[in-house]
Amino acid sequence: MSDRKIAEMSFEDALTELEGIVGRLERGDAPLEESITIYQRGAALKAHCEGKLKDAQMKVEKIVLKGQGDVGTADFDG
Repeated sequence: MSDRKIAEMSFEDALTELEGIVGRLERGDAPLEESITIYQRGAALKAHCEGKLKDAQMKVEKIVLKGQGDVGTADFDG
């Protein structure tokens, strides 16, 4: 488990660590107290990833041509 601050992690790094935590919890190779600790970190990583995805979705815009050839943007229709 990494000691890196979650808020400073990229989406990809957080997701990789989260996948490792899920694998470890599924294998059941950690004692109970450690499982609780890594579960809590996993929950924080999940929330971080969800926030990063939401931010990315809000930034995604599609280019549209307006009536007289002007280029503009419209919100992404997810």
